[in-house]
Amino acid sequence: MKNVLDIKPDISYKSVGHFEETRFEKIHNAIFKNATDASIVVAHEIATLIQTKQKESKNCVLGLATGSSPIKVYEELVRMHKEEGLSFHNVITFNLDEYYPMTKENNQSYHYFMHEHLFNHIDIKPENINIPDGTVAIEEINQYCIDYEMSIKTVGGLDFQLLGIGRTGHIGFNEPGSHVNSGTRIITLDHVTRSDASSAFNGISNVPKKAITMGVSTVLKSKRIVLLAWGENKADVITTTIQGEISSDIPATFLQNHNNTTFILDVFAASQLTRFKTPWLVGECKWTQELKRKAIVWLCQQTNQSILKLTDRDYNNHGMSDLLALEGSAYDLNINMFNVLQHTITGWPGGKPNTDDTNRPERALPDKKRVIIFSPHPDDDVISMGGTFYKLIKQGHDVHVVYQTSGNIAVTDHEALKFAEVANDFSGENKESINFLKVIEFLRNKKENQIDALDVRKLKGLIRRRESYAATRLLGLKDENIHFLDLPFYETGQIKKNPLGSRDVEIIENIISELQPHQVFAAGDLADPHGTHEICLNAIFAAMKNLKNQSYMNDCWLWLYRGAWHEWDTHEIDMAVPLSPDEVLIKRYAILSHQSQKDRVMFQGNDSREFWVRAEDRNKNTAKLYDFLGLPEYEAIEAFKRFDY
Repeated sequence: MKNVLDIKPDISYKSVGHFEETRFEKIHNAIFKNATDASIVVAHEIATLIQTKQKESKNCVLGLATGSSPIKVYEELVRMHKEEGLSFHNVITFNLDEYYPMTKENNQSYHYFMHEHLFNHIDIKPENINIPDGTVAIEEINQYCIDYEMSIKTVGGLDFQLLGIGRTGHIGFNEPGSHVNSGTRIITLDHVTRSDASSAFNGISNVPKKAITMGVSTVLKSKRIVLLAWGENKADVITTTIQGEISSDIPATFLQNHNNTTFILDVFAASQLTRFKTPWLVGECKWTQELKRKAIVWLCQQTNQSILKLTDRDYNNHGMSDLLALEGSAYDLNINMFNVLQHTITGWPGGKPNTDDTNRPERALPDKKRVIIFSPHPDDDVISMGGTFYKLIKQGHDVHVVYQTSGNIAVTDHEALKFAEVANDFSGENKESINFLKVIEFLRNKKENQIDALDVRKLKGLIRRRESYAATRLLGLKDENIHFLDLPFYETGQIKKNPLGSRDVEIIENIISELQPHQVFAAGDLADPHGTHEICLNAIFAAMKNLKNQSYMNDCWLWLYRGAWHEWDTHEIDMAVPLSPDEVLIKRYAILSHQSQKDRVMFQGNDSREFWVRAEDRNKNTAKLYDFLGLPEYEAIEAFKRFDY
């Protein structure tokens, strides 16, 4: 079979969908199960291009991007160089952009990024590397940008341009308002772009306000363009770019006019395209139970009616006539779906003892279960499922909370200094393995981008740890049921983490083997802005897969909760746990026990609300949606999806 990236834009190609399915789409795209698989395919296209040019004794001119999206592409290119002899001796590169002002030595610079992820590991000639210079004097910027453009033209233009996309629709740093004819220039960054970068810079105030970027026109002159997008945070802008009208408000839409562009997406980034979000609007569907749920909830929202009020006309008028024909009548469809959603609701998240559990989301037996709640950071447990956590303890289950990382990087220097000074004043020279005087000296003199000293990281981790004890004690959990794993991948002292390693998985395996749980709750939120949730979840998946043949795993169910950024869609919810007003307050107080994360949240993404406010709003909105659909009215609902590992 042909490599998908060798296919010119052709919407009949089976990996991209048939014409009817893709009729709303204006840019060729290929969708992969995960970013790793997709990145390998892209890397191989680049490698093939390099080798083809070598055979022709020509240079290969690559336009390169930075950010999280292309990292795995660069990893595969490095692997091919080291293991397969791929040479870059004929490669000339031009990077899209650079922050301004920004020194090359700064570890947030794109110069640093490119050398760390690619250039330091391959045989490219240093003189063939071109990255915008963030130190050029402001009065020399215009001429510098003209010269950058001329350098690209002199070598014959870009053979291949790799792109990412920002939530504003920027390519490079061409923010909304950028003209289709724009060239390399200095630009002011959008607030959303700076907010998205804030975690890497330890706060938005540290993110540069300007950048040097190739222009839209420069990008469009490339002979081949491949844009990468991973994760549900990119889903909305990807849909607008692929299906919307061309507009400078979304500069990426200019790519619709390029005749050799492919968007490479994972399933999450593609999830809002019409053929995935509402496939009944583009053609006949294979009506699975989950798709029926999704379609009927959508229909309720379109018609502003509860499930039991939907009519045959409603189904026919909204592209669902084939479903109606399949099921017989709106009445039958409505009753069946009402029952399906009603059966997700339970006030007994560990199962209700001595009760027929045929239509309940959890088993009645054993009536007292051993439960592990995995929490990527030391507050995700109470933010995402604090009410359910409380119910499980109150209903007599043997609950254990397992914090996968120390969470130390989310503690501000200001907060750590306060604790260090208090500890030093209180304890004098009796300092229990942390030298607080050295911590105070380090924090008072800490330089920009300096990695925390070991004692500083210990202190910040201890702050998170003691806050976790305070929160879980409030819920009634015994101290001996609290476990801190401090997974090695996290302990780098900086935003960038190590890849998931075998030791991380082994540590997860050990705690599962020790406790032999009947229930495991884990964070299924892949929208976490700095990736820790995804790594932690993959560690759990790997551990449970390795343990699958153990007899006790036959009785172990895995439930996924969402984090602070998103909730499960209604059609995805397998267990909905209602909370009373009192339980909502208990959950709030547990979240507020994490004082270092209050007011000055370091990694809040694009949402300025505090975590306790987000959590309450999300839980109350879920309850309102259930009420709107005609189901019982509750104060709040926490939602879970069962995962078959």
